[in-house]
Amino acid sequence: MSESDHKTHPESIAKKVENGLRTLDRWLWQVETAHRSKLHQRFWHLSRVIVAVVRDLVRGDITLHAMSLVYTTLLSLVPFLALSFSVLKGFGVHNQLEPILDHMLAAPLGERGPIVVENILSFVDNIKVGVLGSVGLGVLIYTVISLIQKIERSFNEIWRVSESRSLAQRFSSYLSVIMIGPLVVFSAMGATAALINSSTMQHLIEFAPLGWLYGFLSSTVPYLVIIGLFTFLYTFIPNTRVKLAHAFLGGVVAGVIWQTTIFGFTLFVSSSTKYTAIYSGFAVGILLLIWLYLAWLILLVGAAVAFYSQHAQQITRSRVNLPSARIDELTGLAIMHKVACNFDRDEGSTSIAKMESNLSVGPQEIQRMIHKMLKHDLVMISGSDANRLVPARSLDHITLREVLQVLRRHEGVVPSSLLGNSPVTALEARIESGLYAELGEQTVADWIRATAEQPLIAPDAAE
Repeated sequence: MSESDHKTHPESIAKKVENGLRTLDRWLWQVETAHRSKLHQRFWHLSRVIVAVVRDLVRGDITLHAMSLVYTTLLSLVPFLALSFSVLKGFGVHNQLEPILDHMLAAPLGERGPIVVENILSFVDNIKVGVLGSVGLGVLIYTVISLIQKIERSFNEIWRVSESRSLAQRFSSYLSVIMIGPLVVFSAMGATAALINSSTMQHLIEFAPLGWLYGFLSSTVPYLVIIGLFTFLYTFIPNTRVKLAHAFLGGVVAGVIWQTTIFGFTLFVSSSTKYTAIYSGFAVGILLLIWLYLAWLILLVGAAVAFYSQHAQQITRSRVNLPSARIDELTGLAIMHKVACNFDRDEGSTSIAKMESNLSVGPQEIQRMIHKMLKHDLVMISGSDANRLVPARSLDHITLREVLQVLRRHEGVVPSSLLGNSPVTALEARIESGLYAELGEQTVADWIRATAEQPLIAPDAAE
């Protein structure tokens, strides 16, 4: 091989790698086309979801929320368990609280875990809910509500939801889960244990096939329980409609990572004798903080997987898109067109979630445009879950000029330096005069009926 070959060979490899990365980048971020096979589309969606979740982890968006929740957990864990403990104690199943804590804390912390669980249970036992009084009970409930509210804010941030639940919704939803949730879980556990320990079941287990099946189910139950719990959290906590299939995908990812992390963290704790030598009695507390951080991080990663899976079309190169006047106008017009078309065709209201899935723009732009149209009475919220849109007025009484004025309106205060610039304001007046003269008095009804054969968004039936 000549000397020139030695020089060009590394360069050619680097060029091939660069070209490959460019091809991958174009494939990953190009607009989805309809001619792809379903398998190709799913692989494309999955690739974008993985890239988006890793990007959020690297940027620190998820880790920051996880660190915040560790602090909130330390303040609210004992009151939360005390409230659940008091409910369980009334039904005589409070003794089953310890096995759950053993799995959540004692298992990953190794031999130090029982110490932590014992201290937490002693704190819980010292809180006498019945003698706290109305003020003390109110503070206790508020502390528990604030923990779940903090979790909801973190989930809403991941799901790009700007508004949290109202105060009444928080108390009704949160307290029902806190009071009824543990009772249902422990009742199911008790019924399962009673069934397994029954003589009939014990005789059936003695048969080889059923015995093997019982052993397999026993080894997979921890995974199934944690996946079911995470799926419920991803469906219930965000203040938006989460499809069960995507919540389940997030639950599977987070559940598998959770069980794997417990195994790895247990090995880490068992080999971390140097931490005990350095921190002495504080080692248990430090390890507990690390585990709480990892636990919240895993939970939030699953939430991010569920979000990006449900909104794969909205994944872009950057997590937050730069504002664009043209994209805002096109997004607002697309939303208005879809809502008006469905209503004019007697198809009823339009699902916000389904519409978001079909608009390949960021959720921030969609929510911003919907908020503008709600504020200025172009559309209104409907549906039992407040997740659907209908026109706020007759389509014959909404002009296209009014729609554009709303979409182009700046919600804040325009700086006086811009309003006082005569050449700028004069040019703006000329642009708006020509634009509105072209539209005339055309209404939304005229617009959608003239373009009925070419809708901006696919109809709900195709979604």
